[in-house]
Amino acid sequence: MRLYQGKIPAIAEDVIRTLTSAGDIEVTDAKEAGLDVESVLREYLRMDRELTEKAKDMLQKKNLPYEQFGKVKRALAHEKGLGLGEDALEWMTGQMIESFMQSPHIEEIFAEDTVLRKRMADVLKKHMQVDEELDEEVRRKIRNLEEGTATWEIEYQKVLDQMKRNRGIG
Repeated sequence: MRLYQGKIPAIAEDVIRTLTSAGDIEVTDAKEAGLDVESVLREYLRMDRELTEKAKDMLQKKNLPYEQFGKVKRALAHEKGLGLGEDALEWMTGQMIESFMQSPHIEEIFAEDTVLRKRMADVLKKHMQVDEELDEEVRRKIRNLEEGTATWEIEYQKVLDQMKRNRGIG
């Protein structure tokens, strides 16, 4: 699963709508509450990009093979307390709950944290699911290339970017 910048406003609106319609939270201004959620999601993307760059730099400095990228990035994420993969949902929902506690736009929180996490995670999964479908389709299109090579990485990114543009989720 992957979070796309272009989907953030829709996700934030869906999170607030889901929680308010379930009676889990009461908001004074749904638009502003949505912006609070957006800021959490944008911060996650910023931190993820930062970790990606640090991992690439570390691979280059230590002359490690690209196959070590995931391991290095996970180690850096663990140091920063940032979740990756399935743990990303836990990190994002935790941060959203924290922002709700401090937001002047959230009047009241009625539900337990576990209920909030579950509802928000369901919304995030629904919106982020598109990544797995894209990944499978991109891999089918470049199956003639050897995975893990620089050529594969470049071509994967090109095809992925093109498909995202075609679907309007870039």
